[in-house]
Amino acid sequence: MPTRHLSLRLDAETFDRLEEQSRQSNQPRSQVVKTLLEEGLRMEAHPGIVFRFGPAGRRPGLAGGPDIWEIISVLQGIPERGEEALRRTAELTGLVPEQIRVALGYYADFPTEIDEWIRRADAEAVQAEEAWQRARDILER
Repeated sequence: MPTRHLSLRLDAETFDRLEEQSRQSNQPRSQVVKTLLEEGLRMEAHPGIVFRFGPAGRRPGLAGGPDIWEIISVLQGIPERGEEALRRTAELTGLVPEQIRVALGYYADFPTEIDEWIRRADAEAVQAEEAWQRARDILER
């Protein structure tokens, strides 16, 4: 993807917070700024979406709710379609249909990102089940 240069001036307090975030995340300041800017633009375009940090990295989620990949995974796993799919997903997740619409709107704009989160979670679940099975097999000897 082609890049462009941007210069900006920050007040000392903002610069110090940026510097601290850079140290904590072990990322260059420019990478922290790019990440926060991109996330801010996405949150502006998708009200109700926030980004949170976890062991697997920063990921989008509903404000006060689950990660977007979790909601979309449920939505993709049910047989219902249309409004019934929204209602059923809301029922299964404990959310309201409007929250499912927020997640779906984000997914519509960033499907590759969310599909990758789902793929990673599915792979981790398979690995965890295989480890559990190995341990169970040892106990049953």
